[in-house]
This record gives sequence, C-alpha cells and structure tokens, in this order.
Amino acid sequence: MALVSEFLGQLSLNVGSCESKYPTVVPAVDFDPDKDAARIETAIKTKGVDEATIINVLTKRTYSQRREIAFAYERRAKKDLVTALKGALSGSLETVILGLMKSTTQYDASEIKGSIKGLGTDEEVLIEIVCSRSSSELAEIKTVYKELFKKDLEKDVAGDTSGDFAKLLLALVQAKRAEPCSVVDYEKIDEDARALYDAGVKRKGTDVATWISIMSERSVPHLQKVFDRYKSYSPYDMQESIRKEVKGDLEKSFLTLVECFENKPLYFASRLAEAMKGKSAKEKVVTRIMVSRCEVDLMKIRTEFKSQTGKSLFQTISEHTKGDYQKAMLSLCGGDD
Repeated sequence: MALVSEFLGQLSLNVGSCESKYPTVVPAVDFDPDKDAARIETAIKTKGVDEATIINVLTKRTYSQRREIAFAYERRAKKDLVTALKGALSGSLETVILGLMKSTTQYDASEIKGSIKGLGTDEEVLIEIVCSRSSSELAEIKTVYKELFKKDLEKDVAGDTSGDFAKLLLALVQAKRAEPCSVVDYEKIDEDARALYDAGVKRKGTDVATWISIMSERSVPHLQKVFDRYKSYSPYDMQESIRKEVKGDLEKSFLTLVECFENKPLYFASRLAEAMKGKSAKEKVVTRIMVSRCEVDLMKIRTEFKSQTGKSLFQTISEHTKGDYQKAMLSLCGGDD
C-alpha cells in the first residue's frame, strides 16, 4: 500500500473548516468502492482506454470516496491507482483526474509548489491561492505542504518572491487572521478605515506595511465593514485606492484579497469568465478553479457566473472546450443554470 498511502496518505482530510460549503460534487449515494474500482480497472485495460467511464466515476465522487476507490483498486489490481491513471491518460484530462485524486488542501499545496518550482515563478497561481483561501485553509495548506514536500511553505514563498509582495504573501501564509466576533467593534472599524486612508490615498507614497497588517490580521466581517466605512474618508473605494497606490503583483494581490473579502464566489466567477473570453479556454486556470472549488463553493460560483455574464458556466464551458476535457469539466460543473 506504500504508494497510495504516500500519495493520498493519512493526510489532513479538510477538517476544521467552519465555512459553509456549496459543492457541485457531493457524495455518491449507494457508493460501492469495489464496484467503482472494478469499472476503472476495466476502463484502463480496454484497448485505447475507456476515458468516459473514468470521467463518469471519478468526477461524480467526492475526494474521500475517490480515496476509498484507490484503496479498493490497489487491493484488486495490486497496483497504485494514481500510477495506473498516469499511464492510461494524457494531456489536460490527465491533469484534471490526477488533481481529483488529491484532497482540496493537497491540491492547493501542489499548485503552490508547481508555481514556485524551477525557473521563474507563476505569480498568478500564487496570488490566486494565497489571497483567496481563509486563514484556517492556509494553516492546513502549510501542514500538508510540509508533509508532501518536506519543506516550509513560508521559506519557499520567501525564497521565490521579493519586496512588499513577499511581505504580504508571508503575512497571509502565517494565518494570523482574527476569527469573526459576534460583537461589532465600531471604534476599531473606524480606526482601521482611517488608518488605511492615512496610509494610502491621504499621503504621498504608500505605507504598505499598515495595509498589510490590517488586511492580513483582521477578520473578514470586520474588513467588510472597514471598507464600507473607508468610503466616508476617501473619495475612492478600497479597490480604486489600491489601483491608484500600488502596481504589479502587489496590486493584484491586494485586489484579490479585497474581491474575496467582498464576494469570493464572484472573484472565481470573474476568473473563469476571463479564462474563457477567447476562442479556446485557458485550461490551466479553468482546471485549477473547477478542481479546487468543486467540493467547496462551485454552486455559488455558478450563480455568480450567470448573473455576471448572462450565460451559464455550463454553456460557456461547452463553447470553449472540447473532447474528454470538456466532459470532465461539465461533470464537475454539475449541471446547467
């Protein structure tokens, strides 16, 4: 069992997340891991590989169910399922299916690792994941990152980024954000709104350190009220202020944070719309969001997508993708709106 245990491991199973879930992938009823494992074994052995069966089974099961299928497959075939899938599939479908064989946290950790491995950094991935995940999710990602790669996430991020951008990412990765409190502290809200204004729009240059500490340490409900209050001090709202004050990756990071504080599903819906603007989709972005959010909030993302673009996510995926990749994406999407 070495390989499965190593890969799927007894790693953290996304516990401790207190946010409500709005998944499109839910536990299959009448679930039988042995039956599923047998179907996958036959699909892999079929001449030319029966991709449709692999897609139908694995995109319609939750991660914990896929994990049981992996154990059942190994008992049956005396082989590791992930290795077998790697050998049987290729291209973007392989990327999707192997992504689904990881828990949401393992997937996020692997995507971060991929974004800072080798020459150059994929800042877009780093910003999307680090700036959109909650403090408890980031704490889990850190633990799993260490288990998977035997390295500290903080050290890797620090070694691969620089300046204020690095400082912001590190402040977020430290996961020091306050928990939401039932008592609304209006004085603190006013104080923070004023401090954000004084540190940016009001002065020449930007006191980025103040922005970082407020945006990485305060609870989300508190910050939502702070941004609202901010408008009574500044002629610009928080997003406009960020665009005026900072540039480059730091600007993108702050904007991602604020967009996610205000409406996280809308942020992902906008990213998906942007990735499917051209004739063919930016598959990496679409895959990452669909795989990482299908057991979290993809249902809400679908709703936001429809109200923002006037078209359903299902329809948009149908128009911008093809083949087995399209089948997998539509299945994760979980229906038309």
